[in-house]
Amino acid sequence: MIPTPDLSHLTKEDKLHVYDPAEDTFLLLDALEQDAEDLKHQRPLICLEIGSGSGCVSAFLGSILGPTNTLYLSTDINHRASDCTFRTGQQNKIPLDPVTCDLARPLMKRLRHLVDIILFNPPYVPTDMEEVLSARRDHGISGSWAGGADGMEITNQLLRDVEDLLSERGKFYLVALEENNIPEIRGRMLRDYNLQSQIVAQRRADREFLSILRFSRADLTLQTTGSL
Repeated sequence: MIPTPDLSHLTKEDKLHVYDPAEDTFLLLDALEQDAEDLKHQRPLICLEIGSGSGCVSAFLGSILGPTNTLYLSTDINHRASDCTFRTGQQNKIPLDPVTCDLARPLMKRLRHLVDIILFNPPYVPTDMEEVLSARRDHGISGSWAGGADGMEITNQLLRDVEDLLSERGKFYLVALEENNIPEIRGRMLRDYNLQSQIVAQRRADREFLSILRFSRADLTLQTTGSL
C-alpha cells in the first residue's frame, strides 16, 4: 500500500484558500495505485495534473513511479494552490513544477502529443453560471468545485484539449460525478477524439457517486469489460 503524501506542511491558512484532499482525491489515488504496475512499466516522461490544489495527487504519482527523469508539471488558476503544490513536492521529495494558469492553455503548443499521464479532478459540482464566472475571476478555492451546468462547464473546456496533449501511449484520468452524465462523456470522447475509456474506480461519498474514468487512444486500448 503506497502511503498518502505527507501534507503536514500545509497550514490552516492554506486550507482556507486551497482544496483539502477529500473522497474524490482519495478515489483518484486508489485508481492510480491500482494501475501502479502498468504506470511504472509505461515509464512516462511527462505527467500533467490540471488543477493540482495541494499537490497531493501529483506527489502520489511520483511516489508510484519512484526515481525517474519524469517531468511532473501541474497547473492551477489559484496561485496559492501552485505554492502549496510546490511545497508538497519538496515535503515528499518529488520534483513538482507548478504553473499558475487556466487549465493547460499556455502549454498546449509545447506539449502537443507529448504528455504521457494527464490527471484532472475538476470542479464538477453543478452550479449556476454566475458562480463559475465569479470563481474564475477570484482565482480562489471556489474554482475547485463550481462546475456550472451539469457540473461540466470547466471539464468540457479541458476535454476539447486532451487529444492534442496526449502522447500516443498516453493515459488521461478524470474524476466525474454521476450527474455529469458519464455515458455521454465517454461516448463523445470516443466519437470525437478516438479516445476509449474505462471506469476504473467508483465510490459513494455522502450524496455523491464518484467515478474515475481512464482514457487512452482507442487503437492502443484492449477491448475489455468496462471499455467503450
